[in-house]
Amino acid sequence: MPLPFDAAAAQKRIDRFWQLPASFGMERNAYHNYLNEIVSDRYALINGLQLLRDELQFAGASPSDMRVCGADLSLPSVVTTLAYTNCGDRIHQGEATKRYRDVVASRFATLSEIGELKLEAFFPAGGGTDNGATLAHVTVAHQMDELLRRGLYEGNSQSMVLVAIDLKTHVGRLEEEGKRIYGKTRESPWREPRAACGAIAGALSSYHPHNMIHRRIRDDLGEKNFQYLSSLKIFTDDGIDITMAVAAAIVAIRGIRNTAMAMTQEIDERGLAHLTASTTVNRPSRDDLVIYLARATVFNGKVRIQSLGTKAELYSGKLIEYAGEKRLQLSYNNLNGDSLPVEEIPYRVRHSGL
Repeated sequence: MPLPFDAAAAQKRIDRFWQLPASFGMERNAYHNYLNEIVSDRYALINGLQLLRDELQFAGASPSDMRVCGADLSLPSVVTTLAYTNCGDRIHQGEATKRYRDVVASRFATLSEIGELKLEAFFPAGGGTDNGATLAHVTVAHQMDELLRRGLYEGNSQSMVLVAIDLKTHVGRLEEEGKRIYGKTRESPWREPRAACGAIAGALSSYHPHNMIHRRIRDDLGEKNFQYLSSLKIFTDDGIDITMAVAAAIVAIRGIRNTAMAMTQEIDERGLAHLTASTTVNRPSRDDLVIYLARATVFNGKVRIQSLGTKAELYSGKLIEYAGEKRLQLSYNNLNGDSLPVEEIPYRVRHSGL
């Protein structure tokens, strides 16, 4: 029989997590965001637990000698899995994605028996989500079979399951003739500028109702935001058009909210979901930057979300000196990106039924 779950131990980790600072809205080095925001937060949620993500650790029931690799499930343990979204545009597939896999996925994704990372990888145009409910369901459904679940739940009262999801959109950034342009990039120094993200730019500049991707992005943005962003521009104090950066941010933030709410229907009392949202800034012939946008947890009857917002008219931006250059800092409703409020949404906990 499953042991009664000791939610208090996990709740302490959650409460400690939400005491950690987070900085939203600024262009920063990818390593900085992945390490100082995502990895550090995620480890805080599972600190003190035996981390189980290697398929060899699940070999305890194997009839072969490989069963010696099986983990001792009587220890307080956590099984992790990782999913991420990334725009299918090839400009968003290179260096930034490699760094994400090296820094984040290498620590929390399942590892196959031959040492390969096993991620749930989704590449919708626009980079948000094709459907948050589908993303949540597939990620949870693939994490554990019933035999492993039963062994984990019967092993220790503190053992639990971590579902990690990172949503990533992108926006291009060019420096042309002393001017900065968001929404375009070059694939190489010899190529003509092009839109990035092309799906978001196309939906806003030349919407086609028969284009399924355009319809989805319009739905992701919401009708009021779509009308605002397709007819007006958002400028920094010194006149830089950041409309496309704001649009990419809203798509990712809508994605994290929809997926977090869908996760309440997928995880049980031992399930903990940690979600993040960010926008990659693609720069030709230079390292991509990352704008951290949102984080969320789903656990024990409460969804918590901390993020920039989803109303386009409340966005502003400015360039500030950072790391030897001028970086964009997005702001929402004039709030400080280092101390955004945390929204709490209650939900009914689903029990495992084991």
